[in-house]
Amino acid sequence: MRQLLLALTVAFAAAPALADWDPAAFSKEETLEFRTTAPGESEHWSTVWLVVIDGQVYMRLGSRAAGRVESNTTKPTLAIRIGGQTFEKVTAEPAPDMAEAVAKAMHEKYWSDVFIQYFDHPLTLRLVPAP
Repeated sequence: MRQLLLALTVAFAAAPALADWDPAAFSKEETLEFRTTAPGESEHWSTVWLVVIDGQVYMRLGSRAAGRVESNTTKPTLAIRIGGQTFEKVTAEPAPDMAEAVAKAMHEKYWSDVFIQYFDHPLTLRLVPAP
């Protein structure tokens, strides 16, 4: 029993709390990483841009990254690395209604979006930390 309590204490101390999910702070970050695992493969970390709109974190994915998310064995849950923290359980909610607003925010935040905006971005996701 003592070992179980020690393991749980270490696990909770190591993982950022839901209270650490801070979209306002994340808005200053340039990128985030997300982890997917395709059937029969090991985990894969991808790096993408992010924007924060109305207190919500969004990412816009190209075809390859969208395919990884669609085939992810933990779908709709991803692990997210952002601002020096790792959040193991974040729900990636498709947000097609926000695609235009996210594209506009990306264009305003990232100077190189002047080129990237013309690439296909079939998936816009809202990231919501799981309790």
